Amino acid sequence: MRIARSSTMAWLTAQLITLAITAPVLHVRSAVAENVRQPAVAGAFYPADPKELSKMMDDMLAKATPPAVDGEILAAVAPHAGYPYSGPVAAWTYAALKGHKYSRVVVIAPSHYVGFSFTSVYAGDAYSTPLGQVPVDKEFAHRLAKMSSTMQLSEKGHQSTQDAPEHSVEVELPWLQKVLGNFDVVPIVMGDQSYESSRALGVALAKMLRNDHDTLVLASSDLSHYHPYDEAETIDHKTLHALEAWDYFSMSRNFEARVWEACGGAPIVAAMIYAERMGANKAEVLRYANSGDVTGDHSRVVGYSADLFIKSAHAADAPPPFSLTDQEKAELLAVARNSVEHMIQKKEPYAPAPSTSETLNREYGAFVTLTERGALRGCIGYTSAMKPLYMTVRDTATLAALRDPRFPPVSASELPQLAYEISVLSPLRRVTDFEQIKVGRDGLLMKNGEFEGLLLPQVPVEQKWDRQTFLEQTCVKAGMTPNCWKDENTDIFGFTAVVFNEKNSE
Repeated sequence: MRIARSSTMAWLTAQLITLAITAPVLHVRSAVAENVRQPAVAGAFYPADPKELSKMMDDMLAKATPPAVDGEILAAVAPHAGYPYSGPVAAWTYAALKGHKYSRVVVIAPSHYVGFSFTSVYAGDAYSTPLGQVPVDKEFAHRLAKMSSTMQLSEKGHQSTQDAPEHSVEVELPWLQKVLGNFDVVPIVMGDQSYESSRALGVALAKMLRNDHDTLVLASSDLSHYHPYDEAETIDHKTLHALEAWDYFSMSRNFEARVWEACGGAPIVAAMIYAERMGANKAEVLRYANSGDVTGDHSRVVGYSADLFIKSAHAADAPPPFSLTDQEKAELLAVARNSVEHMIQKKEPYAPAPSTSETLNREYGAFVTLTERGALRGCIGYTSAMKPLYMTVRDTATLAALRDPRFPPVSASELPQLAYEISVLSPLRRVTDFEQIKVGRDGLLMKNGEFEGLLLPQVPVEQKWDRQTFLEQTCVKAGMTPNCWKDENTDIFGFTAVVFNEKNSE
């Protein structure tokens, strides 16, 4: 019996040595991983064979040529569709990460199959891929889940069952294994994609990682789904323009309103909030494409982008100040007046001719202010860039005349006395230093949970307010106490505006 046991042990030892030489490196801790999330889409979204998978990624990485990164990559975005479709774009994100060392990666993803109303931080021990197991940083996950009532330790959204083969975290892991080697993962799936959930997660991560330079936050997301090729490009570039401008508040609003599209919109917003609070000052879109570029079928495509959020010693150049020509101002003022008069006189929305101006066809937030003999008669606007500018002015002019709750609707007899002023807003950017707020240049938007209020740049000038009074009065406009601007839960967004009326448009 002793001889038999000795022979068996020798055979097992030989097999273990062989496996150690030929098998992919397993990313495991010293403790045994008992609750391991098995691959759900290996063999479907990407090859199940490790050699085939590795070769596919190597080929795609070789074709991705992102520019050298000037600074520290704090967060990134990568798509999560099948590798033949989104892989050529995802490779740009991962090629940019080559040579960077991270011991922990927080992957934030959406839920495609299971509905739930919280952010699910994975409670298991590891995620498995054909390249081996990626251990979960359980201590970090447990601490994170306690940071907000919007987050829970859970397996919701992480299932690998036939009925719920969630792929949004899983498909990112082989790429990370390929370019980073060994790391721990914190898998997060967002069931609620509201701004509040994104903010809670982004702020919590920034608090936990304040002095950490060894963690990457990765948002897993595709962009628009199943539009014709040209329409998809138009929708997706609206999202990417806001991403580059750091206007994540408008992004979140437009995702919720389904004006823009990204299945992982909330993860992107959370990653941006985290990166901003960690000092990121550059947002770079490395690559954009859609499934039509791979298949040749342009009838129904899915959009993909590769993006980085970087903390650099050389901040991105500020965009040139937004401006409008005298002709564009005159066109917008005519749209505003015609919109109000048409609705009141003919009881139907005004249909302006499509603008030939490229600027007026781009999305901007705008307010229309109506006065009658110098007195305010209505003021309503879109704070987010939802529609082409000339259509935003059409809508907000009518709303200012008929829907401002402070005033009765404008009557036909008042039309000749109305004067029009238009304020076109820049993208919104969170204020990180109160001293940077300049009265007369900046407008403010404040948000704290359900409370929200906005004051245009011309208001504090008209009222002769200093900076602190401006902050206090914006709080009051939002329905909060005057000192709400000191509350860490209040987000303050600044913007500039091009303001013009019928007297100063020429």
